Amino acid sequence: MRRSTSIACDAPVIRIAALYRFARFDDPAAVRAHLEAVARDAGIRGTLLVAAEGVNGTVAGDPEAIDAVLAAIRALPGCADLKPKFAEADAVPFHRLKVRLKAEIVTMGVPDIDPLDDVGTYVAPADWNALVDDPDTVVIDTRNAYEVAVGSFAGAVDPGTDSFRDFPAWVEAHRDDLTGKRVAMFCTGGIRCEKATAYLKREGVGDVFHLDGGILRYLEEVPAEESRWTGECFVFDERVAVGHGLTPGTHGLCRACRMPVSEADRASRLYEEGVACPRCHADRTDEQRAGYAERHRQVELAAARGEAHVGAGFPIVSADP
Repeated sequence: MRRSTSIACDAPVIRIAALYRFARFDDPAAVRAHLEAVARDAGIRGTLLVAAEGVNGTVAGDPEAIDAVLAAIRALPGCADLKPKFAEADAVPFHRLKVRLKAEIVTMGVPDIDPLDDVGTYVAPADWNALVDDPDTVVIDTRNAYEVAVGSFAGAVDPGTDSFRDFPAWVEAHRDDLTGKRVAMFCTGGIRCEKATAYLKREGVGDVFHLDGGILRYLEEVPAEESRWTGECFVFDERVAVGHGLTPGTHGLCRACRMPVSEADRASRLYEEGVACPRCHADRTDEQRAGYAERHRQVELAAARGEAHVGAGFPIVSADP
């Protein structure tokens, strides 16, 4: 029986599962079709990306529905030991389900990078502090610049990239700074680091480590008083950002440029809810702002009726759990 797909679920707790698994799928199109059928029947929402190299995504729904989808993924070749990261919410933080076929589950744009062949050394969250506290360790945040601005590990190098596709060029430009060094890298959930460490090892940087489970696992397991993390962690859903213990953060989302906005951004005279933020205010025409304002009005009217407006949805282009 198909479960209800309304935004307001009857279950008192909504489970959010962030997952990825590098695996080798001979027929990724068939995998995509199968997972979409299971996910739609379960009534979950979110995004799943499928490629020949594996599966990646963040989905939400009642616990029983999430269990059904995870069971389907674990039944795929090479996915039996899938280890998702969970969080809870009062409502589903997505407005639709998307199951997409992609060339890569996280897009670096470099052919023949296979984390199943060679990857950096995994470091458990409990051991991460000792590694990054060592002055001989070069710590690199592999996420995009707008994510880094929300929060990062103290002292980490920010490559300033707009896209993960830019990371190989940054490595090439800083090759001399990395050669012969111990390098520790991290990302939201671990997936970018799987490719990033594989890439560095192929490029001759042999002493490479990465945070197992990513920032999310670190924030979940390491007590705040022992943490080296500063700020919040951007996530690819309507929570926008989370803090220690994966509790909801203080950041919101600009509905014009779809970038995170801080409390300071919202206090700016250039911020208008649903219309513009300090980052994009100068880049939008009066006509565009009028359109955003009308969309925001429709969202608020829908909310007053107890409904969800599609225009309020979080546009996940590529999930990085």
